[in-house]
Amino acid sequence: MFGNDWDDVLQAEMSSPYFIDLQQKIANEYDQYNIFPPKECIYEALRLTSFTATKAVILGQDPYHGAGQAHGLSFSVAQGVRIPPSLRNIYKELNSDLSVDIPNHGSLKHWAREGVLMLNTVLTVQEAQPASHEGMGWEAFTDTIIQKLNERDNRLVFILWGSHAQKKTSLIDMDKHKVIQSSHPSPLAAYRGFLGSKPFSQTNAYLESMGREPIDWAIPQSTISSILSEKNNL
Repeated sequence: MFGNDWDDVLQAEMSSPYFIDLQQKIANEYDQYNIFPPKECIYEALRLTSFTATKAVILGQDPYHGAGQAHGLSFSVAQGVRIPPSLRNIYKELNSDLSVDIPNHGSLKHWAREGVLMLNTVLTVQEAQPASHEGMGWEAFTDTIIQKLNERDNRLVFILWGSHAQKKTSLIDMDKHKVIQSSHPSPLAAYRGFLGSKPFSQTNAYLESMGREPIDWAIPQSTISSILSEKNNL
């Protein structure tokens, strides 16, 4: 399903009755409503960032619920799509923290390929109905992903923005892994601790202290050809 080591790590979970039932529920939702992201992008985060390659996790809530926005990575939108307010604040902090250029697009695929698992706790949503798929079963699946990463020998960084993400600290050994917490980057909360929190430099400092390669957080600017390529893959 994922094309990497997540297939083995999550094999038992995906064979469990609740997950099989969840897949049927989600299939029915796609048949009846406009559901995001596109079916083929539901597991994009796991496909782009393998279990062993994961250096950091940025945890979101559920996908963007507007047409054409969600493409399977938390906080990310496809190139050519208007950058959402929360992501604009993430970019503002990125520039302040590392002095890198703010990207001219909202795709975070570069981070995913650098080892940042861009994971939402709920992987699908109905159009214009935020949180509409909460409680359907995705949380059990994504909790297992967090637990599997927590059990890993190699230490990693969990970046938890906002109260929803911070509830997942119960699944994380905070003595073993680095946990970075702040307010959410949304316009309503960013000024309550997110801006100025320096999550990107903190992550790299920790990885380097563990003898691991830091993450290249600088996202390449988009071109017309890259925008068309990404849209064709949706």
